[in-house]
Amino acid sequence: MARDVDVLTETVIRRPRAVVAAYAGDPTNAPEWYANISSVDWQTPPPVAVGSRMAFVANFLGRRLAYTYEVTELVPGERLVMRTAQGPFPMETTYTWQSLDAGSTRMSLRNRGRPAGFSRFLAPVMATAVRRANRADLANLRTLLENR
Repeated sequence: MARDVDVLTETVIRRPRAVVAAYAGDPTNAPEWYANISSVDWQTPPPVAVGSRMAFVANFLGRRLAYTYEVTELVPGERLVMRTAQGPFPMETTYTWQSLDAGSTRMSLRNRGRPAGFSRFLAPVMATAVRRANRADLANLRTLLENR
């Protein structure tokens, strides 16, 4: 039986939703706040739109991973959904942004995927590692944006 990875992480950032969504929703900024992402190369012209494709290089669980995300859903300032179009681990990443008041935003980061092949046996370990990484990355984002 296949095991899914489904990790939801949230944080509150003391910045307006438009600021948080514009920064976090621009893949060009990902290497600044995601510890494991080393580069992002646009495969289609920016800005982000449904159908946009970006090649990411990351280091995760001691391995170098290269994968391409495609934007499948975009509600500017509210929701961004990207799925891997290729790569070793099919994954969907969803960002959502919700205003708590004029100067605070709740951001959620959800990663869902179904490991294939041998990786499926590592799903519980991967879920734990993704959760730990997401918490750290959202903390980095919060610090970065709140100190601007």
